[in-house]
Amino acid sequence: MRRKTGILGIVISLMLIFSGCDVSKELSSAYNITQCKYDYNSISNLTVSGMNLSSGISATNVLKLTSILTGQANSIPMNFTLNMDVKNPNQSAAKMHGMQYIISIDDIEFTTGSVNQTMNIAAGGKQTLPLTIGLDLATLMKSNSKTAVQNIAKNFLGIGNSKSKVTVQLKPTFMIGSTPITSPVYIPVSFNFGGK
Repeated sequence: MRRKTGILGIVISLMLIFSGCDVSKELSSAYNITQCKYDYNSISNLTVSGMNLSSGISATNVLKLTSILTGQANSIPMNFTLNMDVKNPNQSAAKMHGMQYIISIDDIEFTTGSVNQTMNIAAGGKQTLPLTIGLDLATLMKSNSKTAVQNIAKNFLGIGNSKSKVTVQLKPTFMIGSTPITSPVYIPVSFNFGGK
């Protein structure tokens, strides 16, 4: 509740600073994006160590990947797209011009990044926000529990035994007039994936 009150205060302050119908509309759409519902949709374009796993994983790939994950590789590149559904429950449009994000899985900070994509979601509408992620599992294993990172990777591959908890923190950027303004607080999104 405190987060929403803080954002509302910022929007009201900006409304006092800026004037005009267009700016008022921009402020309203900026506030609306912070009130949207963000949910997990899917993971696509998954590759690990150059192997394309988007259309499933074969028994041969399971053996190769298990060997890579349990071995001593200096680098295990992993790339994927995390697709998030963004639903606008408001009576007017919700708009953003970019977003910063932090993704943590099982309390391990996996990656940070930004998206320079404009989204304009109509009242009551829904769009998919794709976050393109690239990281190195070997680097994560050096600074975290190797077993924990291996279990997370197995969940991505669909061969894990227990679910992973994903926390995505989103910080949208809005345009007010010609000025980009980034939300001072992150919007948290959590979901579980993988496991049996």
